[in-house]
Amino acid sequence: MTSPAATLLANGSIDFNVSGVVDQFWRLTVDGLTYGSIYALVAVGYTLVFGVLLLINFAHSEIFMLGMFGQLVGLMLLGFAASGDIYSQGTFLTVVYLGVAMVIGMLVSGGAAVGMERVAYRPLRRRGAKRLIFLITAIGMSFVLQEFVHYVLPKIDPDLGGTNAQQPIILVKPTDEFHVFDAAVTNVALVIVVSAVVLAVITELVINRTKFGRGIRAVAQDPDTATLMGVSRERVIMLTFLIGGLLAGAAALLYTLKIPNGIIYSGGFVLGIKAFSAAVLGGIGNLRGALLGGLLLGLAENYGQILFGTEWRDVVAFVLLVAVLMFRPTGILGESLGRARA
Repeated sequence: MTSPAATLLANGSIDFNVSGVVDQFWRLTVDGLTYGSIYALVAVGYTLVFGVLLLINFAHSEIFMLGMFGQLVGLMLLGFAASGDIYSQGTFLTVVYLGVAMVIGMLVSGGAAVGMERVAYRPLRRRGAKRLIFLITAIGMSFVLQEFVHYVLPKIDPDLGGTNAQQPIILVKPTDEFHVFDAAVTNVALVIVVSAVVLAVITELVINRTKFGRGIRAVAQDPDTATLMGVSRERVIMLTFLIGGLLAGAAALLYTLKIPNGIIYSGGFVLGIKAFSAAVLGGIGNLRGALLGGLLLGLAENYGQILFGTEWRDVVAFVLLVAVLMFRPTGILGESLGRARA
């Protein structure tokens, strides 16, 4: 009897294009690090909330999606028309507009995250709800936010939301800056990787070097004792959601720089699952683990799509997650937020 794997190989559904990976190694690496940086920023939001509340906030992917729409609307308010054409504003103005778009996206995502915490999760905490109820609520909020943009937003503004992807506003034309061996590194890749690393480092410093960060670690380690020591648990939780939302908003702009046509109501779903997988892969509850997991996931799926075929890109990412967890259930770093140190 022929096994399913053998059947797939016989039909040519799975390739083992090792030579393709070797020939394109550096290009795949650069592209993988670009995607991985975006996954890492979104993964930090999952990690922060889990570290403090032991809650898997599945609605975080929709916070990311709202950030994409927020920065799009922000650019439209600045006078840009969503057309798909590349705008040539000069380097200085382009940097200014990108900065403004990122700030708007971060504010939208951050505000949405805080609002969701107050409306959906805080009442449950006050009633002493079980963790399963929080998880169900998170999944429910994910669908609520998706369908709001899918069905309700077009009734408010016919040019926004709906079933189809939004017409993008493209401020940056990808151009080669330098080469790593045979791989071209574009300005877009540089902006994404550098921005993601800088934001991740800033978050790490805030968590490990500030009074507020000590409060987060204290609540993550022992919320009852932290409260007795004068730490406001509710304030810490609110600000934790805010930080995660701000990072998701920043990731939204970086994502649309990479994939301008990705602004759609369901645009955060698959990316959110991958970012959650990255957080688990690195060790959920660990900020450095989120960064490491995101980068590894981006690299693995990029190599995998050449090695096994494009249609296997997502499968490779999740198989990697399962394989790592089989041998290290806590993830690669596996250190909780409450025990993290600089």
